[in-house]
Amino acid sequence: MSADFNPTDPFAMFRQFWQTATPASAQPFLPPMSEEEIDRKLAELRVVEGWLTMNLGMLSMQMKTLEMQRAAMVAMKPRDEKK
Repeated sequence: MSADFNPTDPFAMFRQFWQTATPASAQPFLPPMSEEEIDRKLAELRVVEGWLTMNLGMLSMQMKTLEMQRAAMVAMKPRDEKK
């Protein structure tokens, strides 16, 4: 843990991350300045979007598979014939 860790400050971890993840001259929340930089950032974000979409599809498929397995198990479960 960092020596300046403060448990009462919930954003300290994010603040520390941004300070170490970006160079001192970079300002992460300002828009890019050149057209090339904008195009590069858009390309990066499209790659991330594609990766997230693929993961969402895989997650959805896994959930549907588990739902089908559960329905099959319930259908094959012997029922009590006490009435």
